[in-house]
Amino acid sequence: MKFTFTKLLTLGFLFCISYSNLIAQNATITGKITDLNTGEELIGATIKSGDKGVVSDFEGKYKITLPEGKHKLIVNFVGYQSTSKEITLKTGETLQIDFVLEEQVTLLNTATVTSGKYEKPLGEVTVSLEVLKPRLINAINSTSVSEGLGKIPGLTIVGGQANIRGGSGWSYGAGSRVLLLVDDIPALQADAGRPNWSDYPVENIDQIEIVKGAASALYGSSAMNGIINIRTGYAKSKPETKISTFYTAYLDPKDKDKIWYDDQPFQTGLSFSHKQKIKQFDLVLSGFGIYRNSFREDTWTRAGRLTANLRYRFSDNLSIGLNSNFNKRSSSSYFYWKGWGTDALRGDTTSFGTSKPTRINIDPFLTYFDKNGNKHKVLTRLYFIDNDNDNNQSNQSQLYYGEYQFQKEVESLGLVTTAGIVGIHTGIQAAIYGDTTYTTSNLAGYIQFDKKLGEFLNFSGGMRYERNTINSPAVVNGDTIPDGRTVEAKPVFRLGLNYQVATATYLRSSWGQGYRFPTIAEKFVATNAGLINVFPNPNLESETGWTAEIGIKQGFRIGSWNGFADLAAFWSEYDNMMEFTFASFAGFQSQNVGGTIIKGIDFTIGGEGKIGEITLNVYGGYTFNDPKFKEFDETGNDITIDIETEGQKNARNSSADHNVLKYRNRHSAKLDVEGQYKSFSLGLAGNYNSHMEAVDFVFEEAIPGIKEHRTEDTNGSRVFDIRFGYQVNEHGKIALIVNNIFNEEYVSRPALLEAPRNVTLRLDWTF
Repeated sequence: MKFTFTKLLTLGFLFCISYSNLIAQNATITGKITDLNTGEELIGATIKSGDKGVVSDFEGKYKITLPEGKHKLIVNFVGYQSTSKEITLKTGETLQIDFVLEEQVTLLNTATVTSGKYEKPLGEVTVSLEVLKPRLINAINSTSVSEGLGKIPGLTIVGGQANIRGGSGWSYGAGSRVLLLVDDIPALQADAGRPNWSDYPVENIDQIEIVKGAASALYGSSAMNGIINIRTGYAKSKPETKISTFYTAYLDPKDKDKIWYDDQPFQTGLSFSHKQKIKQFDLVLSGFGIYRNSFREDTWTRAGRLTANLRYRFSDNLSIGLNSNFNKRSSSSYFYWKGWGTDALRGDTTSFGTSKPTRINIDPFLTYFDKNGNKHKVLTRLYFIDNDNDNNQSNQSQLYYGEYQFQKEVESLGLVTTAGIVGIHTGIQAAIYGDTTYTTSNLAGYIQFDKKLGEFLNFSGGMRYERNTINSPAVVNGDTIPDGRTVEAKPVFRLGLNYQVATATYLRSSWGQGYRFPTIAEKFVATNAGLINVFPNPNLESETGWTAEIGIKQGFRIGSWNGFADLAAFWSEYDNMMEFTFASFAGFQSQNVGGTIIKGIDFTIGGEGKIGEITLNVYGGYTFNDPKFKEFDETGNDITIDIETEGQKNARNSSADHNVLKYRNRHSAKLDVEGQYKSFSLGLAGNYNSHMEAVDFVFEEAIPGIKEHRTEDTNGSRVFDIRFGYQVNEHGKIALIVNNIFNEEYVSRPALLEAPRNVTLRLDWTF
């Protein structure tokens, strides 16, 4: 059969008529989804009718085409009450139907993303997860993210390193078992694997999510003890500018003999943020500066930070963006004090150091939804660090990060599949690593399935396979590294269940493997800080382990005040745990200390809302952990170092005569309560940490004052704060914050006394 031009034209004409008739049989509904209280657009809300559904775009708008007849439109958004509308459609009709959603008045519906890389209500996650909101971060005048994290039950900051449920101690600034993310991208320093807390914008935080327990299956090495994910804010429908300034005066310590100054120590700072939508372009600019003359003698900080978050929306399906951060600092500090008593706020002259670091990160990203609704995401980072330090401790590093993530949701099956590949490459040059260049690479693939089993049961399971490589000199510290190359690859797995027992009762259990590859600093650092000498250990091996927990989260309401209580029992075991340990050649070295077991309970309580005319916010909890070596033999003090067993070595290096891991607090409790009546607010906070039972034995013997202080201070620390606020008008607020009101003398790690009573005046203004 031959098709002439006339026949083809006729067929084309008939096709157009048929297609037009098909379209004419449908009706179109458009509209916008917004928040009832703020009027803000809700991005990513689902609008469904039967099996057909769409999501709202970056302006909160949606468009759905349905056949004529009766339909029920259902709108859902995580953290909001579902709403619906019955409609009758006519052929060819176009309707505009807007929806206004109201937040669900329960903290269990707080939207979180970290547990599975997609939004899920807090109550339904299968692991212990805490959410820290900017309200509390600003209320206590946090000058760094680490200060705000001090409010999280079960999380302590020891010597600048995050410790969740006793999983970590203090490793002298190298290595971390808690992975820090900023907008889902790892943010630890390339060589030492530690956080630089001053890099992260406290002035532009949407919320911080903290996962307690092993998370290596999704996030890789360094996440074996947990995750801290800082999620920054984006522009909203109305432009917003915020400016904050503060002044802090450090008052005299309780023991007047410790006063070393003539002029009162102080710090002052200024921060700002500006958020604005310009058609399809989102702009966020923020900055922070601080000038500090510390309460410790001859220690000071001068620092500034600028950040920019940019996003451009080409369409409902495609957006690109770039986040960036520039941080410049200059500071002086000491590693340990001159001694206890009158010298507790003076530094040992041999342990002082001055640093002038410059840190820059640039993070381009892309998000695309294909025609089938699958999500494609590309995350990248360029992270440059130049730490200009004295004492032969300067270092430079470059980190290049890339991740492709694919996510598919099959709503009819209640299944979300998340998969991705990750590549990280670093280059490191430093005097403390022998004035040579090291390079590292990490290649990984991961997949996770989140499945709704029936109406009340959620299942989560995933795995990750990663390969780590270090290129180094062939001989380091007398040890030979074949071809100057260290390579290792391992898989890790996790499983989790969450069952909704009742309306506001969720029972969960999880098991996850952890894996951490040694950092360059842990394997190759050679440096000193006063009397403390640190030597490389090229033979250091990676550590592995697992964490299991069972927990229950219970929501409750008292009038219009809603809250939750969470109780979890956890058990962690690690093999080849890495710790800096005193070695046979009169110095410290990162070594594998064998197996460890850490078990305990973790309790959290939180709430917000109104009781009568008072708005009341409560957040706190208690954690008990029992951290032990699997092998601990007290005969180690009488055995020659060269022939001692692993258990004898652990006992010899510990200041305790019983089996307990070093630099842990067995008990910790925290509570923060703030009430607001009309324009006035009052906040009270308390923080308790039990006595640190064990430190390095040699510390007590070598550094003046440590043993004396630890002998006197066996009751732990109890620190209380109070704050007052007054809302001047809808734009401005003034606050008076008094920290350490009883002037407690305490340390978070040996030989470094923390701040005495101090008073801060803070002013916030919003345009």
